[in-house]
Amino acid sequence: MKKRILTIITTVLFLSASAQTQRLSPRPEEVISLNGTWTFQEQYPIQVPGEWVMQGFTVNEGETARYTRALPVPASWKGQRIKLRFDAVSSHALVKVNGIKVGEHEGGFVPFEMDITDALNGRTDTLTVEVQALTISDYLACTSQYAVHTVGGLIRKVSMFALPAVNLADVAINTTFDPQYKNATLHISTETANESATPAVTSLRFTLKDATGKTVQQFNSVPEAGIAPGGCLQKEYHLPVKAPQQWNPEHPYLYQLQVELLQNGKTIFVTHYKTGFRQVAVKGNELLVNGKPVKMRGVNRHDVHPLTGRSITPALSRQDALLFRDANCNYIRTSHYPPSEEFLDAADELGLFVESEAALTWVQHGASPIWKLWNYKDEKFLPYMIQANADNIHAGRNHPSVIIWSLGNESLWSPLWEKVLAFVKKTDPSRPTTFHDQCWGGYNNAHSKADIAVYHYPDINGPAYAAKSVRPVLFGEYAHLSCYNRRELATDPGIRSAYNAPLVTFYDSIYHYKGCLGGAIWSGIDDIFHLPGGQIVGYGPWGPIDAWRRPKPEYAGVKKAYSPVKITGMRERNGYIELTIQNRYDFTSLKAVKISANGQLLSSSIPAGSTGTLRIPKEKDGPVHLTFTDPRGFICAEEQLGEAPPVVSPKANYTLSMTENNGAIFIQQGPYTYTISKTKGIITSLRKNTDTLLRQGPVFCVAPANSDDGGKPNVAGETYQNNISPLKNYPLYTIFSSGIQASQSPAGIRVDADLTYTAGKGKQSYLFTPSGELITTYEVNYQGTDSIPYQYGLLMQLPPTFETLSWVRKGEFSSYNPDDIGRNSGEAHLNAKQLNAVEEFGVMPKGPWKDDANELGSNDFRSTKKFIWHASLSDKTGNTLQVLSDSKQHSRCWWQDAAIQWLIADYSNNGSEPFYGSPHSDGKINIKNKTLKGTMTLSLP
Repeated sequence: MKKRILTIITTVLFLSASAQTQRLSPRPEEVISLNGTWTFQEQYPIQVPGEWVMQGFTVNEGETARYTRALPVPASWKGQRIKLRFDAVSSHALVKVNGIKVGEHEGGFVPFEMDITDALNGRTDTLTVEVQALTISDYLACTSQYAVHTVGGLIRKVSMFALPAVNLADVAINTTFDPQYKNATLHISTETANESATPAVTSLRFTLKDATGKTVQQFNSVPEAGIAPGGCLQKEYHLPVKAPQQWNPEHPYLYQLQVELLQNGKTIFVTHYKTGFRQVAVKGNELLVNGKPVKMRGVNRHDVHPLTGRSITPALSRQDALLFRDANCNYIRTSHYPPSEEFLDAADELGLFVESEAALTWVQHGASPIWKLWNYKDEKFLPYMIQANADNIHAGRNHPSVIIWSLGNESLWSPLWEKVLAFVKKTDPSRPTTFHDQCWGGYNNAHSKADIAVYHYPDINGPAYAAKSVRPVLFGEYAHLSCYNRRELATDPGIRSAYNAPLVTFYDSIYHYKGCLGGAIWSGIDDIFHLPGGQIVGYGPWGPIDAWRRPKPEYAGVKKAYSPVKITGMRERNGYIELTIQNRYDFTSLKAVKISANGQLLSSSIPAGSTGTLRIPKEKDGPVHLTFTDPRGFICAEEQLGEAPPVVSPKANYTLSMTENNGAIFIQQGPYTYTISKTKGIITSLRKNTDTLLRQGPVFCVAPANSDDGGKPNVAGETYQNNISPLKNYPLYTIFSSGIQASQSPAGIRVDADLTYTAGKGKQSYLFTPSGELITTYEVNYQGTDSIPYQYGLLMQLPPTFETLSWVRKGEFSSYNPDDIGRNSGEAHLNAKQLNAVEEFGVMPKGPWKDDANELGSNDFRSTKKFIWHASLSDKTGNTLQVLSDSKQHSRCWWQDAAIQWLIADYSNNGSEPFYGSPHSDGKINIKNKTLKGTMTLSLP
């Protein structure tokens, strides 16, 4: 084993010096895509880009996958230098043209380039790429371990282009401002290469154009002394630009920089860059962008798709950026490797800060078991660590959206990381650095020295603690979405809606404390892979967006918590509503935000980072629909103000009567008949004429908390799998009633029972009223073993025909998307579906997330609706049961054992996700030997 590892390490050894000279040429307008169908292992068709595993192929560790295709080199390119660019190969590539080696590269998720000119024959040229996965860079990045399958292949685009023999080898762009952040300097570093056989005299022309195409600056360099054959000329240029538009996420203004290479006064090459004027600095415990302190409102993001794995399309990359921007994110951490060029282009254009992370993960961390064998301080790893960071910088440095370099993820600081940090700071001193460890406490804290301190998974006290730091503190991962309580989530998707209110509380605290820079929610997108053959693997559903890119319930919470407009107070005056509003934009006055109240446009001049008031004319009774539209065109905040609690219409009086025999008490309430077992003291049926409306209940029920992750063997929680089934919940088993009494009064007929359960004792009473209500009250001394509940309350069993749920509730937010399971009112349908796995395999869902279903019903139907005013279940013939409440109870229904189960819970928490503490975990209780009480009102039409 040790000999094999040493062989891997010494096979492709890159010195830190070479890491600084890896070439990525500026590209011309004409670029030929080599994407499409290649030949795999000399006989099979395979799609590039793509993973081989996701296309049904197996290549084991140490084995080589061979990709081949013809090279369509145009005849017009004769006499030029022909370059190949691979945007990512996982994880080692050896490239040959016509059997001649032209280069090799170690490391996935980063672009690299090779010159193939001298290997071409000009007739039938063939490109071969020999790929190995699970090489040293894969282990250092935990690439395949993390994806729970071998990530191998040409996973991002492949292209070919031609350059003149004298060409631009490199262009690096940076911008700075004067002390007033008014005028700027455009810094351009260039490298001109002479790949011809004769000396060359060159010059450069730079043309800067604004977004309308107007030229705002042009500069011509003087011709330089001859560049010798095989030589290079490095130069720096500093172009003053008067009062440019600044780039920031709220105003992502982009200029176009045209760079021309001239030889003997004639333009021989032209390339273009989109660039933005922005400057980043750390000052004390704040991060400044263009001189202003910012708050980072973000998520972590992986490249992922269930059917293509870590290889995704440019369109999907842009869709990710758009979805997160529209959720009010201003920041993406590219966990745990550099992003694609297309994602960075979208971030530049749409307005997102990017923390670009080098592909290094869990070095000397328990999640990566290889470090039980390897020595994390061994210098032989240093070249790979530097190479990973060098490739990251080279790929992203010309993007204004990239404002932070992350050296690596969740690793232990060491002298090697000190050298990596020094390399990064020397290579790009214009951006601050992070290192993702723990900046306080005893775990994974070896006192790293990056510019920005990092802490993962703080509780609600974290922001206040961060404020004490001398460095800005970034919560690189926080507010972990429920994921590992897998069976609980399969049972009740409402746990996802319960995530939202605590997130708002958490981010309010982050925003309050100066030294807390912000954070990236873990995570952004579900990490799920449908492997050919039927296996489902990954870390699972931990994103506010599912892997098919549909918003999930947590998306509403992210958008609300990160909203740049926060209403902190409301007072009703004569003729208007006065709102106290906090403007949480970093750069934007509310003057630039479109404000609409019931269609009437309003205005406000509250500056960025300030609090003020907004008056809304109130011309009539009823709610006010208020929207704030971001200057980039999407609604960033939405409220429904002044909506009154629903009023339930009074029912006509029903005649009440009671009969009994030795076995049961029978209550007649108008057309409805109840049967109550004298032996057990519980209702065993409710009928309307010949229709059965209720089979049993209400009976006291405890739904235990459950953190079962599915039980799959793992080293770091990667337990998502096919075999994750939902839980069943049952009422407390009633053994007998030791006393049951019935009485009648003007209020109605009352039945009281003393009950003995297998797990406790209690009392339950039923009041049947003339208005058609059944009011059930319980008092239970609970002695069961499931002492930590998820929910408890009264459970009813209805016939399976009661397939339609409707509700009105007092939601955590006043406004929801119509497809959100957490919406304040709505109708949901059972639509139960028997699955052979935790989710349907290999099929892209057609509808919204709420309509996905398992054997318990649709996500919408079976999810807890918290804080109900009323909820009802109906069948297709019009039979309806309705529960009336005071907005303090919770409704959950599901299909189980050939019946509809309906729980009205007096207690419900946010689920059992182990990675998220307070405020999400607040409110959990132990009910062992506790007396639990509650009341439920069932109303009949």
